[in-house]
Amino acid sequence: MGFSLKQAGIYAIFLALGGGVGWAGSQSMRSPQVPPVALPPPAESPSYRPVQTTSMPPLAPPTTTSNNLIAAAVKKVGAAVVRIDSSRTVAPLPGSFQNPLLERFFGEEFEPPPENIEQGTGSGFIISAEGRLITNAHVVQGADTVTVTLKDGRTFKGKVLGVDRVTDVAAVKIDGTALPTVALGNSATLIPGEWAIAIGNPLGLDNTVTAGIISATGRSSSEVGIADRRVRFIQTDAAINPGNSGGPLLNDQGEVIGINTAIRANAQGLGFAIPIETGQRIAQQLFETGNAQHPYLGVQMMDLTADTRERLKQDPNLNFLVSAERGVLVIQAIANAPAALAGIQAGDVILSINTLEINTASEVQDQIEKTRIGESVAIEIQRGNDTKILQVKPIAYPENQGG
Repeated sequence: MGFSLKQAGIYAIFLALGGGVGWAGSQSMRSPQVPPVALPPPAESPSYRPVQTTSMPPLAPPTTTSNNLIAAAVKKVGAAVVRIDSSRTVAPLPGSFQNPLLERFFGEEFEPPPENIEQGTGSGFIISAEGRLITNAHVVQGADTVTVTLKDGRTFKGKVLGVDRVTDVAAVKIDGTALPTVALGNSATLIPGEWAIAIGNPLGLDNTVTAGIISATGRSSSEVGIADRRVRFIQTDAAINPGNSGGPLLNDQGEVIGINTAIRANAQGLGFAIPIETGQRIAQQLFETGNAQHPYLGVQMMDLTADTRERLKQDPNLNFLVSAERGVLVIQAIANAPAALAGIQAGDVILSINTLEINTASEVQDQIEKTRIGESVAIEIQRGNDTKILQVKPIAYPENQGG
């Protein structure tokens, strides 16, 4: 097949173009290399970060000293704080299982249940190298066996030398020598806001430390809700739970200022402790004689306030003629008790004891507690519009009384 002139021209044009391209490519391959242009680094995006390597500082070596005042205080007395495990036998109620119907139903195979063993755990602290220690009365009262465990793991059989229900203080003795002891402080100078540190075994967790502040001092037993106690309690927000009972409350110097006592189950953020002066005084009597004696008047009383006077006026069943503006109102003078024998009657208002002005029932208890059994006490009373001074001789506090 032949080619026309037109087709031949087109082919020539293509050949010329192809040759030009090939020549340009060959020239390009032979030309010197152009140095690359330095481009700026790409901008960092939120998902891109350059990896930086840093060396970690070495761990500090363990130290044996501490500037923490709480840790320092605990270290001073921790070895002298003990766990007290007690158990007592509880017999079934008399006649509770002597029912003929039970024997008829079960036959001769019926056997009454055995005696129950109640176990409890509390705390305490050693006050002498020979093994004298203090705890709460309710921790060891009625116990058949008492086991004392030290922080270092040593265990001793404890002997209860005495308990005082009125103050909830108990004295226990273990046989040992060169035992660690606590240092006793002074609770009389405490100020709300000072540090308070509690050590004990709450819920069986040994050597637990809690800290807070002194919330108040001089709380009366009636304010705390246990009117039959003769204690001016220390209030703290340091946690005091079951098992802490009997353990020490410390100041920031590591000195014992109180004996922890778990009183109210609903006391959230409220802890109470027996002042160490009270605990030491009662414990000394228990160690020496096995008993603590408390002077007793035999009166039931209440604070005389404006509200009290108004209620007395509105109650026709009360024949009290009260004209006093202050003092403590006697509600009842128990028959044959010292107060009644001295002439004190219901409706009398106590104005002073041994010339010291009285305004609350707690102050009456405080002043009587400071007297000696059988020692004459001058009590000023107001009866109606008359004022007189009566001499009362307290007797030993009977266990079955609450006044």
